[in-house]
Amino acid sequence: RAEAAERFNAIVDLQQRRAARIAYHYLRDPDEVDDAVQDAFLKAFVHLPSFREDLFFELWFTRILVNSCLDRLKSRTRRTRWLIPNREGVVSDGPPSNEPSPETALLAKERRTQLEAAIDLLPTRQRTAVILVYLEGRPSREVGAVMGLNESTVRVHLFRAVRKLRSILSQAGLKTLADPLGHTARRGI
Repeated sequence: RAEAAERFNAIVDLQQRRAARIAYHYLRDPDEVDDAVQDAFLKAFVHLPSFREDLFFELWFTRILVNSCLDRLKSRTRRTRWLIPNREGVVSDGPPSNEPSPETALLAKERRTQLEAAIDLLPTRQRTAVILVYLEGRPSREVGAVMGLNESTVRVHLFRAVRKLRSILSQAGLKTLADPLGHTARRGI
């Protein structure tokens, strides 16, 4: 066995570059080429007892390699047939995008609509504070200057507004929305 393994290693050394060139002509992907060549050598080693000595080893091994490459091409076309094309009709081999799924986007839009309707039900000062701080991203000090109030008074209005929004939204059936604006922890309210 040791002698057979040594002889097979010598064969691998002799055929490696030639096999890689042949596989590259079929696959055109260096990663797949390495895998196909390795698979072909493994198959050749496993089926070495069935090798007929009246044939040339190079031809026998090349047939194994070509079949391995053709199998990989078939597998690749099967995979692309099952992939869903993106908006431009292109199938992507890369990682999925970070964009939300259409379902997630629709749910976010519905929640946004419900949140806007709930904000419209707030008293004027609370609604103004919520819109300027949470939706426009203004600091409470600046909002206080705009509204003619102390910064602490703006925070009180925000606290009461968030509490009221939670109540309105839970009555509307949005119990999963624990923090309607998603900003209360950041603002310290």
